[in-house]
This record gives sequence, C-alpha cells and structure tokens, in this order.
Amino acid sequence: MQALNVRALCAGTAYAALLTCAATPVFAQTAQPAADTTVEEIVVTGSRIQRKDADGVGVVTTLTEADIKNSGAGSVGELLQKLPSAGVSLSSNGTQGTSYGASSINLRYLGGAEGSGNRVLVLVDGHRWVDGVGQRGFRDFVDLNTMPLGMIEGLEVLKDGASAIYGSDAIAGVVNIKTARDFDGVKAQAKYGVSSEGDGQQYSGIVNFGKRFESSALLVSLSYVKDKPILTSDRDLTRVTLVPATAVGTSPNGLFILPGLSNNAYFGTATGFAASTAPIAFNAGATIGAGSQADNAFHTAALPGDYFNTQAQGIYSAGPSERYGVYTRYTADLTDKVRLKVEGLYNQRKSDQLFSPVQLDIGGTSGTIRGFAIPNSQAFNPFGTANGVPTANALGFAANQAWRIRKVMTEVGNRDNVQDVKTMRVAGGLDGTVSLLGRDWTWDVYALYSKNKINSRALNAINYDKLALGLGTACASAAGCVPVNLFAPMTAAQADYIRYTVVESNSTSIFDVTANITGELFQLPAGPLAIAAGVEHRTNKAVDNPDAFVNTAPTNIPTPASGSTFASNTSTTGQTRTPTRGEYSLNEAYVEAAIPLLKDLPLAKSLDVSLALRYSDYDTVGGDSTGKIGVGWRPIEDILVRGTYSQGFRAPSILELYQGGRQTSFQGVDPCNGGAAANASRPGCVGVPTGYNQANYNLNGLIAGTIAGNTKLKAETADTYSFGLAVKPRFAPGLSATVDWYQIKVKDAIASQSATQILNLCAQQGGVFCDLVTRDASTGAITNLLQGAQNLAEIETSGIDTTIRYEFSTDVGRFAAVLDTSYLDTFKTTSPNPTGGAPIVDERAGKGDQPRSTYPHWKGQASLTWSLGSWNALWRGRYIGDTTDVANTVKGAKTDSIFYNDLEAGYVFNTFETAVSIGVSNVFDEAPPASYANAPINYDIYTYDARGRYMYARVSAKF
Repeated sequence: MQALNVRALCAGTAYAALLTCAATPVFAQTAQPAADTTVEEIVVTGSRIQRKDADGVGVVTTLTEADIKNSGAGSVGELLQKLPSAGVSLSSNGTQGTSYGASSINLRYLGGAEGSGNRVLVLVDGHRWVDGVGQRGFRDFVDLNTMPLGMIEGLEVLKDGASAIYGSDAIAGVVNIKTARDFDGVKAQAKYGVSSEGDGQQYSGIVNFGKRFESSALLVSLSYVKDKPILTSDRDLTRVTLVPATAVGTSPNGLFILPGLSNNAYFGTATGFAASTAPIAFNAGATIGAGSQADNAFHTAALPGDYFNTQAQGIYSAGPSERYGVYTRYTADLTDKVRLKVEGLYNQRKSDQLFSPVQLDIGGTSGTIRGFAIPNSQAFNPFGTANGVPTANALGFAANQAWRIRKVMTEVGNRDNVQDVKTMRVAGGLDGTVSLLGRDWTWDVYALYSKNKINSRALNAINYDKLALGLGTACASAAGCVPVNLFAPMTAAQADYIRYTVVESNSTSIFDVTANITGELFQLPAGPLAIAAGVEHRTNKAVDNPDAFVNTAPTNIPTPASGSTFASNTSTTGQTRTPTRGEYSLNEAYVEAAIPLLKDLPLAKSLDVSLALRYSDYDTVGGDSTGKIGVGWRPIEDILVRGTYSQGFRAPSILELYQGGRQTSFQGVDPCNGGAAANASRPGCVGVPTGYNQANYNLNGLIAGTIAGNTKLKAETADTYSFGLAVKPRFAPGLSATVDWYQIKVKDAIASQSATQILNLCAQQGGVFCDLVTRDASTGAITNLLQGAQNLAEIETSGIDTTIRYEFSTDVGRFAAVLDTSYLDTFKTTSPNPTGGAPIVDERAGKGDQPRSTYPHWKGQASLTWSLGSWNALWRGRYIGDTTDVANTVKGAKTDSIFYNDLEAGYVFNTFETAVSIGVSNVFDEAPPASYANAPINYDIYTYDARGRYMYARVSAKF
C-alpha cells in the first residue's frame, strides 16, 4: 500500500472541516505525531473509498480511545448522548422511561419514537449491528449497551445523510464504532464512581489481551460494568410530582365507592357516605368492627389527610444494570495480498426498573377493570353476613352495580421489570489487494450473523382472574382459592394468591454479506479519479413471544363474548400484546467516485467532487435508488468551503410493519382536565364532567393505550442539504473554526404521533381527531388511546453547527480549548388534515412541553485541557438551553437552561504507564430543570440526569 503523511490523514478524518489533526472537539486532546510521520491508507466514515488524500466534504466528529477514557462516561451511549447534535436518546434505565436498560443515539432528533434513534445507522468497523430488544417487544434501533466497552477504541460520527453509501437508516447520520487495534501485552482499566448522595455507584473494569505472531494476531477483550440505582425519593426534584392533587388519589388505605352505604339506617351513615362524590377510605391501623360498627373503620376521604405520594414507593430515577462482555478477534495474513479476519462477541445485560405497587382500580360497572362482584356473604366483606351483619341488612356489590375500589397494593409489593439480554455475534471475512487495469485495488468480503434475545419478567403484577375468584362465593369450592380482603390490609397468603409474574421473550437477528472494492481508475490533471463499488445482501428477523396467560380472556370475570356492557377482557395487570414475527430481505449495490477537478490554481488550491449512487431492493417495499453529491473547494490553503446534497431512503422496520397490538400506558397531560365547562373553546372536551382530572385515573394519571404496527407502510425518503466553511489560518497556528448549516426533509416519514399530540388534536379539533381517543362516558377518563405508525407527510429540521478550537504551548504546559455548539432552528412535522383543511404543522424547536421530548434551540459543549510532563487536567462544560413547558400555575411555562461543569486531574507513572485520574462531574450539583410536562418524575430523563454531583476515580496500566 501507499503511504501519506499525518496532515493529509487528519484532513479527512477527525474533523475534516477543521483541517486539523484533532480528536473530538469536546474531550481531552493528546499530543500529535510529527508532520513527517507516515501511515497507511484509510477509509473514513462517510466514504467507502480508500485513498491517500482522504479529504472529505462531510462533517465527521472523531472520538479517540483517550477521549472515551477521559470523558467520565460509563458507556458508549452516555458519551454520544452528550454531543450537541444528539437529541433525546434512551438512557438512565429509569422507571418513567421506556429504555428498559437499553441505550440509543438519536442524531438531529430524528428518531422515529421517543429517543429510539431508528434513523441513525450504527456500524462497527463499517458493518451493521443487530437491532435491540425490549421489555415489551423487540426494537428497531441498535442498543449501544450490547457492545462491550473494552472492544471500542474510537468512534466516528458523521452528521450527514449517507444512504447512498451505507443504505437504509442513515438519514440522520452514521455512527461508526472502531474496535481495538492489535497489540502485544495486556491493557487494564478500573473505575469507580459514586454520587455525592452516596448512591448511583458504578463499578467498571476492562482487561484486553493482545498477542502478535509472525503473520497473525489475536485480541481478547473482557468488560464489566455495574450501575446501582437512584431512587426518586432521594432527590428533592423527584420526590413529589409537580402536578398538584385536586382530588383524593389512590393509597394503601383504599378509596371505596359502595352503593347502599349512603344514608344507611343500620350502619348509621350520613347521606352521600361512600358515594361517587364522597368515596371512603380505611382508617389506617383500625380494626373493622362487627355488624353495624363496620363503617366506623372508614372515613370520607379528603385532602390533605388522604394524600399519598406514589413517588416515594421505591421508584427509580436511574435503575440498576450489570453488563458482562467478551470480544475476540483473530487476523492472519494468508498470503502477502490476502488477510483473514474472524470475530466473535458475547454480551449479557441484566437490568431492572422498580415501580410503585399496582394501583388497583376495579368495580362492577365503574373502575378501569370492570365486571367484578363481591357478594354479601364474602369472607372479608365488612358490610356482609360474614362480619355479623343480618342478611336483611347485608350489602353485596354486584357486577351490574356502579361500585368501585381503588387501592395501592403494597402487600403484593413493588412492581419490578427485569431484563436478561444476551447478544451473540460471529463474523469473518477476507480482504486484500489485486492488480486491475494496471493499478492496485483493495477488496474485501465480509459476512456476519448476530442475534439479540431478551428474557424478561414483570414481577408483582396481579391476577385479576384469581382476584375475582377470591372475592366471590365460588372461592369456597375452588381448589386452592384464598378469600381476598380488599377492605383492610391483606395477609401474606392473600397477596401470594393474587400475585402474578409476567414472563416474556423476544429476539432480533441479522445476517449480512458484503463485498467491496476500491481503487484508482486513472489520473486526472488534479489527481487520481478514485472509485469504490460493492454489493450487499441482508436479512433481518424478529420474534415476539408475550406471556400467553396475560393475553387470554379471564374465566371468572364477564368477558365481551358474554354480551355484557360492563365486561372486562383482561386477565392480569400485565399489558396485553399479540405475538408476532416478521422478517425482510434486501439486495443492494452501490458505486462511489472521488473526482479531483482543480489543484494549485489561483483561487482554487483544490476543487473536489464526490459522487455516490446506491440501489436497494427490499422484498417488503420494492426497490429505490439514492444519490449523493459533495463539493469541497479551497480557494486558498487556509479555507475550505464545502457542501453536500444527499438523498435518503429508509424502509419500514420489522417493528413498524409487524409489531403486535399491545397495551401500554402513555405519559401526558389531558387537555380536557377540568371538564367541558372549563374548556369551552375545545370541542373535543364536550361531555367531559366538571372537575375531571386524568391524574385521578388509571395508575396515577398514566393514559391507557394501544400501540400496533402497520403492514401497509411504505418507505420514507429524505433530502439532506449542508453547506459549511472551515478555516485554519496559517498566521495563528493551532486555531481552527468551522460553521455548518444543514437541512433535512423526510417525506412520507414513518412516525407515530405522541399521546400528547393526539390528545391536543382531539381536544382542539374534535370530530375525526377524537377517533383515536376513547373515554368513559360517565367519568371522562381515557380508557384507550390508539397509537400506530403511519406515513406522515413530512418532517423538516434545520440548524447550524459551530466549532472553534485553539491549541497552544506555554512555559507552564500545553493547552487545548474547544467550543462546540449546535443551534436547532426548526424541527417541524407536517401532517395531513383528515378534515381536508390545511395541513397540521407541529413545530418542536425550542419546546419541551411533551414528556421526554426536549428540543432546545441551543446546546453546546466546551473543554479546556492542560498537560505538563506526567500531569494533566481538564475542565468540561455542557450547556442545554431553555425550552417551553406545559402552561401551569406551579412553576411557570418554561424549562430553564442548565450548565454542567466537570473537572478531572491525572498523573501518569513510568511503571507500566500507570495512569491515575480523579474527577468530579457536575461540580456544582446542578439538578435538572423542573418540567411540568414530565411529571411525576418532573424532568426529561432522556435529556438530563438527576444524579447530581458525581465523583470518580480511574486507574489504567499496560503490561
């Protein structure tokens, strides 16, 4: 192979735009080799062409091994999510989110669902990775927590469309993870961190073994990471929901609406006692009196005495996780022109999310789950014959009566979702050189198979079928039945009887074969015309196996088949989901060219054009082609002017096509709160009772809903434009600056409107916009919200990225300063109006008024590093701008900006190159800005974290 000097290499890799050999513009920098150091030809993310003058026109951010180590991050996802160009991404493993232990990267906010990142292509050494899995079905994006940290030596982030180079999913950009290079010896690293509150501990360790032989090399990498939880009750911000209580909510003392107790002469109760307008609660610690004294153990529930804080019930702001990983690679030179590479990986993640106990809400013709009955002879009915009440005065509560019991089931225990995710990957290929047309060409053939599988459990759910049996007369004759007491604390035996564990599994897999060739066709006056070409075949599969019993109809509760208007069709508190499986295959071919047009001319130090064309043929949506053109012009050596236009293409994923209909709970604020009278200008609120508040229904206000796939989806397309300027003035060595404008338009975008968007459209427009929202006619409570993927009209986003960097040496050490900012100008979704009117435009830039959807206009990072001899230190700053919030009377309709500060210092010993560092993240213990839209946890867990000040120590060595 030919060689090139480092200056040329740097111009095409880390910050091609900066015209400088830098690492990331955010993290610590290391000294660079001398200008005459030579290296081999390279391939940079954003191009398949292997060339010696690797100048590129796309913006590539490169993070080195040192950057990863010095970032203070405990995972790849945490590192990438701090980039200013990253939008809301799955993180934190908290109870209020849907990450379930997974981690994603969502560039430009273009992920299809909250934080999913399914429009970002994640590669490892230029090859695809298997899709993620989840607690409630498989995913359609890469879970970064399936990658052992020790295998990673660097990352490249292309913030540009690259479908013409890499195929589907690269609309928002590409993340290429580079694996560790071959070496001789052992590299080890250990790290421990803990918050200033003494929680959120993290333990991590990496050991890499390397051995070079005469014509081969072996690498074995072992990784371990363990994160401990942070409870919402241990932070002021998350201890109590921001949404004020306007009515008595659910508590362990219960909330009872019981017909017959109002103005009951036998029990001596007042008018309205236990009525729907005056439910009663159990007196904590009381003993229920016999006969006519039974009512004395209950009181009419009222605030503030009956307020109950579900946030203090062991809920996670950040959940625990434990990851083990091993990565191996063997390479061998079969001949002087052919090399073999074989890889293997196994990774396991165990994680869980703790929730408050089930908030039961059952009844006859009232309640969330209906069709229950409690006869007057039930063993624990305090108003029945078993408690000494005469038959003539005994009260029973039939399935066709409007009775209701709401209760936090503390005796059953906190709900706990537990995941065990195993990832396996085997891959191998050949690469080498061959002489064609009188020139040397580089080629490679590569194949991989990978499978991701999760076994999940949802502990401490409730079996409605057993509960119905335990409340009824048939319990006495049913084998093993335990009569259940819902009026006072249950016994352990009763809790065990109705407790249920939901057991499920799902998996994804990928089989991928690629072949590529790159070389120079002929010489032009300004340089060689280089091309790359290749073909690819890929098959993706996914299977979802939900709990069979959860999806069966109950036998002890009336079902819809019975024709009853008060029927229920759910057997447990587990969310129903239909089993599903799906797959798709595709064949692709591409060609790419790098064309130098001008060189060393007045006002044209260089002028280069890059072209790419790819054709993709899916067995689900057919074929389509995408193209890309990029232009880089240097009027003088100090300045690069560049621009790109690229077409994007994304076929619907298996999840979007085949996801089985599943129950879920959406987070959101109902715009019809207060009822129709308080929302007279909102036609969709007509019929909602006065005083209604969704927070009083369905698990503390979470909105019951259904999500489903859509087999009629078609592929989405995109147009991406970028224009930028990079300056590295020769009169100021070490100084560089870039500014880049981008615009991305996604047409026929596959997306699901958020629960808040659906509710707002229904409230404000009424009519057909309310077809997706089902309410209880008597209470106004939302009983189901349907959310499904569809080809929306268009998503458009645009903004500006800016980077300034300055490196210099002084008598007191070497310094490197970096400022990296991103301005989000617009992010809007334009959807067709079902009524035929003007399209509906939802502009999100600058807003944060939806759960886990914060879109600040400004985000930025800065760093200042210093090194002198064996000593080094760094400061990092990270800024997230303010956004709008839901209009409310509690905190104002704004989510404040925040600025985090981090510090780190280290020393490198000569013995075994031992490096010791200590650091503090979030030095000033900044809490996330309060967000009413994200109640009850009160902040966007995908944009901020509630960890607070965090101290860590790290030691590494080479043997």
